[in-house]
Amino acid sequence: MTANEKKLVQESFAKVSPIADVAAALFYDRLFELDPSLRPMFRGNLEEQGHKLMKMLTLTVVGLDREKETLANVRSLGERHAGYGVTDVHYDTMASALLWTLEEGLGEAFTPEVKSAWVSVYVLLATEMKKGAAELTAV
Repeated sequence: MTANEKKLVQESFAKVSPIADVAAALFYDRLFELDPSLRPMFRGNLEEQGHKLMKMLTLTVVGLDREKETLANVRSLGERHAGYGVTDVHYDTMASALLWTLEEGLGEAFTPEVKSAWVSVYVLLATEMKKGAAELTAV
């Protein structure tokens, strides 16, 4: 991940933050549209889950400037998600839902360069989460 990719992700996410509740709702609607089998994994209040999602995204995006610490936290998140039944294939669905949500939320500001930056960041984060999950199952 380059410095420019970090900057693009941080700047674009700052534009999404004011509509965090809407973005979270869009994300989950799209996620369940792409893979309805994921819906039972979310047993609690979906609005509350949306708040958690946006808080975690905020911490992660802001934390890109502290990459080592952020990646360690993301790895731990991957361990927890493995316990919920998240598998590697789910990360692809999550990526599709996230990119779609960003495109909806940012409109014309979701340029090919911004999309590419988000893909790079997501791949990095998903890879760390998968490592965390693998560490859990290796124990």
